Amino acid sequence: MSAKQIRMLSWAAGVFSCVMCSTVLAGTLEVQLTDQQGLPLEDAVVELYDPTSQVQATGIQEVAQQDLTFRPFVSAVQVGTKIDFPNQDKTRHHVYSFSPAKTFELKLYAGKPEAPLLFDKAGIVALGCNIHDYMQAYIYVGESAYLAVTDNKGIAVFSDVPDGPYQLKLWHPWQDQQVDPKQLTLPAGTLQLQLSVTRQVKPSRPKKGFGNNYQAAALKSQLHAATY
Repeated sequence: MSAKQIRMLSWAAGVFSCVMCSTVLAGTLEVQLTDQQGLPLEDAVVELYDPTSQVQATGIQEVAQQDLTFRPFVSAVQVGTKIDFPNQDKTRHHVYSFSPAKTFELKLYAGKPEAPLLFDKAGIVALGCNIHDYMQAYIYVGESAYLAVTDNKGIAVFSDVPDGPYQLKLWHPWQDQQVDPKQLTLPAGTLQLQLSVTRQVKPSRPKKGFGNNYQAAALKSQLHAATY
């Protein structure tokens, strides 16, 4: 066998070894979250945090206003993420937050704001609309790239997560108390966890012509439109 053939075999063996390493050292984790009654818990944030990991570059995310509602209700983004707040309604909105993690105000506007906002501090950002008081949403700004929000089955899935120790953090806007991080070592396969919450009805557009909320919001919108 020639020296060139030996070098080629060595290179191929190295590549194969790297592929096998990545297969062994990264896997899929499924977290199944329920409430205290054992019912699937939607809109819970699950974060896998490794203090040694570095912040990764992220693309621009969106929290839209559609049908007089913020969508999604709960978002999870990494520190350093920029978020757009497109208004897809025919009426104007006035989006704001007084949260320490991000205080901002997007005064009455239609369409898309001029530029996305940078979320550069970890924490919970509660969103509101100064025109429609019932509109609420939350942005969880985490320190890890491994963030997920549970679906309507209470499931969050992480793919290609390197094996090793992590802090598992849970958060839900309706949780009854602060949840301490749990120590976790991957691979773990599937985790079944429980979170105590006081369930509420998610914000949605009031039925037109029923109740005072819709009328009050409409009147407030007219007053602000005359002001700005």
